Amino acid sequence: SSESGEEEEEWEPKSQTAKRTRLPKKNVAKTKKVAAPQSAVARKKVKKVAIKEEMVSILLNMISMPFWQDVSLPIALAEDNRMQLLKPKEEDVGTKPKTLNQKPEVPKKMETNSFQGKNAKSLVSDEKPSTSVPVEGNQMKHEKSEEDFAFDEPPFKKIKSTTCPEGKPVKNLGGNKIKEEFEMNWDIVQALSEITNVEPWVCANLICLFKEENTIPFIARYRKELINNLEADALREMQQTLEELRTVAKKAHTMIQKLKKEGKLSGCVLTALLNCRTLEELDHVSAPYKTGSKGTKAQRAKQLGLEPAALSLLQNPMELNLFSYIRPNTKGLSTIQEVEAGVQHILADIVAKDKDTLDFIRKLCQQRYICIQSALAKVSSKSGNEKDINKFQLYHEFSCNIKNIQHHQILAINRGENLKILTVKVNIPDGVKNEFCWWCVNERWRPKQFLKPELMRILRNSVEDAYKRLIYPLLCREFRSKLTSDAEKESVMMFGRNLRQLLLTSPVRGRALMGVDPGYKHGCKLAIISPTSQILHTDVVYLHSGKGFHEAEKIKRLLLQYNCSTVVIGNGTACRETEAYFADLIMKKYFAPLDVVYCIVSEAGASIYSVSPEASKEMPDLDPNLRSAVSIARRVQDPLAELVKIEPKHIGVGMYQHDVSQTLLKATLDSVVEECVSFVGVDINICSEILLRHIAGLNANRARNIIEWREKNGPFINREQLKEVKGLGPKSFQQCAGFIRFNQEYIKTFCRMTCAFLISDHSKKTDLGSHALLTKAGAQGKKKSKPTPCTSRQPNPLDQTCIHPESYNIAMRFLSFIGGSANDIGKSNMQQKVNAVIQKEGLEGTAKRLNTTVHTLQLIIDGLTQPEGFDIRTDFDKPDFKRSIVCFEDLSVGTVLTGKVENATPFGVFVDIGVGKSGLIPARNITEAKLSKVKKRRSLGLGPGERVEVKVLNVDIPRLRITLDLIRVL
Repeated sequence: SSESGEEEEEWEPKSQTAKRTRLPKKNVAKTKKVAAPQSAVARKKVKKVAIKEEMVSILLNMISMPFWQDVSLPIALAEDNRMQLLKPKEEDVGTKPKTLNQKPEVPKKMETNSFQGKNAKSLVSDEKPSTSVPVEGNQMKHEKSEEDFAFDEPPFKKIKSTTCPEGKPVKNLGGNKIKEEFEMNWDIVQALSEITNVEPWVCANLICLFKEENTIPFIARYRKELINNLEADALREMQQTLEELRTVAKKAHTMIQKLKKEGKLSGCVLTALLNCRTLEELDHVSAPYKTGSKGTKAQRAKQLGLEPAALSLLQNPMELNLFSYIRPNTKGLSTIQEVEAGVQHILADIVAKDKDTLDFIRKLCQQRYICIQSALAKVSSKSGNEKDINKFQLYHEFSCNIKNIQHHQILAINRGENLKILTVKVNIPDGVKNEFCWWCVNERWRPKQFLKPELMRILRNSVEDAYKRLIYPLLCREFRSKLTSDAEKESVMMFGRNLRQLLLTSPVRGRALMGVDPGYKHGCKLAIISPTSQILHTDVVYLHSGKGFHEAEKIKRLLLQYNCSTVVIGNGTACRETEAYFADLIMKKYFAPLDVVYCIVSEAGASIYSVSPEASKEMPDLDPNLRSAVSIARRVQDPLAELVKIEPKHIGVGMYQHDVSQTLLKATLDSVVEECVSFVGVDINICSEILLRHIAGLNANRARNIIEWREKNGPFINREQLKEVKGLGPKSFQQCAGFIRFNQEYIKTFCRMTCAFLISDHSKKTDLGSHALLTKAGAQGKKKSKPTPCTSRQPNPLDQTCIHPESYNIAMRFLSFIGGSANDIGKSNMQQKVNAVIQKEGLEGTAKRLNTTVHTLQLIIDGLTQPEGFDIRTDFDKPDFKRSIVCFEDLSVGTVLTGKVENATPFGVFVDIGVGKSGLIPARNITEAKLSKVKKRRSLGLGPGERVEVKVLNVDIPRLRITLDLIRVL
């Protein structure tokens, strides 16, 4: 409500708007309205006449001048001061270096005139940037008013200096720690850097960016200079690690408050809790104090008063007399043996919770051979299901170094252990124990004075007891937990990579498609869709019940009627029979004169989607079975727009997806979908609500509000109009604006049609009565709605590019620098002008002249030179269309085939070669030399949808297994 009220007022400098009060204006307006009553009809006429006058003048101005001239962009003045942070003046370099935690000075006065009236020097110094720094309290949740959006303080940036000529920030953070909600004895920036192996300055920048609620797609595209050009996958991994560290800190402080309240918090326990970096360490320290715990042996010994004796043994053993602690009538103190056992338990607890001791044993284990072993459980071998037991045959007698074990092996062992089929243990050699005990007795816990033999025996027994009873189980838990955590993360990341590859499959546009959902008893469901995804016809045919010839006539008639030459078959039940049916008709040229081809597409999730509320809303009149056929066809025509309607985990391209953390899996897959939709971009005037909600910075409510605004007011003309949408504040606009596209030809046509209609309508209503009524209304002092500036209703050619509004100013200066025009965006002559300037000045030299970064300039160049309607998915593979079929029996060793990658796992890649059973390319056969050099790869591997040429290495007909070798990527 606050945003909608402020949108009506013209922007003014912050120093002026702070003095202006709005509430009295509203009261005055209401008073005038009562004092000068006017009929509803008269008010309505006045409003209509005023609006039409305004629209006519705006559109006449648009027609009278060149179409792209004078695009005034006040928001674009933001980037320049951001560049000042990246590149300080020469005289400031030798002074005290700035750090990420220091805020720049805010100019007191700002000018708002448009770009045309300024030179490059004035643009550098007058405005504040468009980004923001973290604000106090709950201000971040309630987004700031529109007039504050483009002129708030910047986030922490990289600082250029003579020590960092490449433009990287000063890597010495000056000892300034980023303040966290829960402080620990370790710095979160350094901890994140050590775990992820990323530079500390990148970690510090990233923590600040996440704190400002920036999304991963926005950071990966528009903040490259702050994150050292990291990719979205790396950002997701760092975000997850950051959340894990914060979870540990939060739980540690919760435990501290609990122990403090119970009066059990000692100095050593507090230090131990604040030193914890993992949940395993935290559980180890806090286990004795958990509710319901009977207490440890050391705690019971302390309750008997033996703690002074244990401390005296280490610090002042000459004065220690254990016999003085004997109490004949007290259990635990009745004999000297019980007293010695109590002291031993206290010493073992001290050793096991000492940070230096634990660091030593961990370092020692890294240098030794530690293996994980699994064996068939005795109980399962007697009473288990033989089929389930055979699934884990490889792990019945399995042993592997924890440094070399594969992620899928860990997940398989864990599943077998959960099913009680396998028993698992971590084997630490005895040499580790011997060296550890010697180090403890002779170095770390060596008494300060001479020990009597009986006391030395107690110390040795204490160290051995600490290792056997406390430290060894802790190490085993840590190793198992670390292996499982890494395996789960890799499984989730592999799922994400596969999902991205599937979502970015190149769309097949410009042709009608027939989707076929195969079936036996209930028939095959058909759906024909137009090149624009409109449903043209749906039907059911029975191809596998003796009516094949009769149904062929119906299929031919439909294909000819709708000029459809592409058939898309789902890979579900009866897929092979349906494929053979169409392949036979194609080989006989039955569909002549049409040259019909077909392809097989995964129908995973189609059945779930067909009965979902979204499908019912989108296709209310269709039977759910027919909806699945429509979905299958649309998966080829526009895979991204169709697959986002399905929950990612139902798409079926993962590995052990039910064994990993479902919270982590959902968060990662949702982030991948957001990344793909954002990087591809959506046309704001034609996209669906489901697709729109996956754009960075938007959600279901904001997407719904955008659709409602579009239905009420007509198509959006430019990105600035997004600010008029309810609930879309400055932060949301900043995150989503760069990923939303505007088809300029469509907007141009709409504006001209609207202009012609308004001019025609205006010429019919120029009678004096309307003017008299308007004059009378003005004389009565009726508050008028403020006219919208012309620029807000003008199309902006930069809106069709990936350039963010905060960089529009630099883009316009770059166009002026190369002598280009906004009319040339996406044309060949624009590429020629850009190449000429870059060859002469160089990318870095041009960026320096424009006072920007190389990353920002490269993004601007990409946006200006990419052709209109550019789609990043054109670099990815299209479906594999076929006309014939190969049978499983036709395969032989050495046969060369082409196929499509179906799924990728750490141990290999499954390829659909068209025989009804996918073949496996083992990971050892996928080498860098065989991969395409043209395509950019995030990792050494293949992803779903890629076309490959393979050679058959082995065919196991009884088990229906095919082993393949990769020849090359097509």
